[in-house]
Amino acid sequence: MAGRRAGVTGRGRRLRPSALPVRTKAVLSVLLLSALGLAVAWAVTDTIHARAVLERIDGELDQEVEEFRVLAERGVDPDTGEPFSSVEQLLRVAIERNVPGADEMLVTFVGGDADLYSPSWASAVVDDPDLVGLVGDLGPQARSAVEERIPTAVGEMHVIAVPVQVADGSEHGTYVVGVGTDLALASQQELRRTFALVSLGTLVLVGAVAWWVVGRLLRPLELLAATAQRVGGDDLTLRAPVHGEDDVATLGRAFNTMLDRVAAAFDAQRQFLDDAGHELRTPLTVLRGHLELLEPDDPHDVAETRALLLDETARMSRIVEDLVLLAKSERPDFVRLGEVDLGPLTDDLLDKARALGDRAWRVDARAEGVVPGDEQRLTEAVLQLADNAVRFSRPGTRIAVGSAVTGSTARLWVRDEGPGVAPQDRERIFERFVRVGDADVPGSGLGLAIVAAVAHGHGGTVTAEAGSPASDGVGEHGLRVTVSWPVAGGPVGGVQEGTVR
Repeated sequence: MAGRRAGVTGRGRRLRPSALPVRTKAVLSVLLLSALGLAVAWAVTDTIHARAVLERIDGELDQEVEEFRVLAERGVDPDTGEPFSSVEQLLRVAIERNVPGADEMLVTFVGGDADLYSPSWASAVVDDPDLVGLVGDLGPQARSAVEERIPTAVGEMHVIAVPVQVADGSEHGTYVVGVGTDLALASQQELRRTFALVSLGTLVLVGAVAWWVVGRLLRPLELLAATAQRVGGDDLTLRAPVHGEDDVATLGRAFNTMLDRVAAAFDAQRQFLDDAGHELRTPLTVLRGHLELLEPDDPHDVAETRALLLDETARMSRIVEDLVLLAKSERPDFVRLGEVDLGPLTDDLLDKARALGDRAWRVDARAEGVVPGDEQRLTEAVLQLADNAVRFSRPGTRIAVGSAVTGSTARLWVRDEGPGVAPQDRERIFERFVRVGDADVPGSGLGLAIVAAVAHGHGGTVTAEAGSPASDGVGEHGLRVTVSWPVAGGPVGGVQEGTVR
């Protein structure tokens, strides 16, 4: 083809028209609606006004004709009190005693010829062929008035011709009353021009006000756009200013909430990378060092190195699993609430914990009833506590698990008889990679952080305090870690104390 279709580029993509700014579109829409409203208002007003003018014309004509008929029926000159002697006298008295309006004319015809007229501008109409023809068609014997609209030099005229005769029929004449329709509607033309000027001024004022109002309404959106453009990967602390309680303010708050989530996701990602680099660097260094020192020809050295590498890779796997679990804790679906029967859950936790070490396992308290919670996550948290208790206690010592519901709070705990934790460190132990106590005890420092994540995912807390109940006679030592979370109401049932299994 010699040319291309309009609106299509060389690669076949349609060219989009240039998009107007939202502010301009809004103002144009307001102006269009305002203009449409003014046009409808004027059309209705103009129609009503024109109808009122035409009705006024009909009323004036009827009034003038009625006044003339009354005068003719009386047949007496009001000034002299004598009967009219001729048709000419009657018509002269009628026209002299009447003052026509600005758009009204009076013309008398005697014997078919124009005689008198009022006002002066009627001179241009007296000899009009249509008017003369209308009067001529009446004839000497006409008895009823004739009403017509005729074109004249001064515009369209609405006229009524009333035939007049004396009693013996020797004389006849015509009394013509007319109203210039175009003259009557001339005021409407002036009104139209005035309305057009007022409408133009109104549209200018509406446009200016709309431009200002829309600008103020869009200002928060401009701030949102500016904030979004300034937010970068290195600075996620910027937030859009929000004022008021309208829809735009709601959008601003939603935008800031989204930025909070994005910032939290970036922080979680950065934390995960930092944690992974921190924890995996040491085992990788160990692996590389032993591989570099490995004597391939020495079977004993190969066996020892293999065992050590397998142990380090297993530890790396546990670290990775813990880090992934902590990374998932930032997701909204980390905890999936369901129904948890605390009694059977307590029994199952004790049975699973027995495999972690040779300890005197028991149940401190066993709650009965169903509460909301994520049974899988709660199991992970309690087993992390049990594993931690085993690593920091001696074989044969007592470790207890328990459950209870107090008011609207459910609790699960693990208690041991180990060395415990100093009061000043009891909040720090739930942070990542924080370890206190015996440095020779293996671990990555992530277990209690996972417990805290599970508690927070349930909307609850995790606390640490000194060990055994006084009834054990052991004194204030050991550690008791409790996971608490809110429940609506409480479970049906009670608490069974001191169960040993």
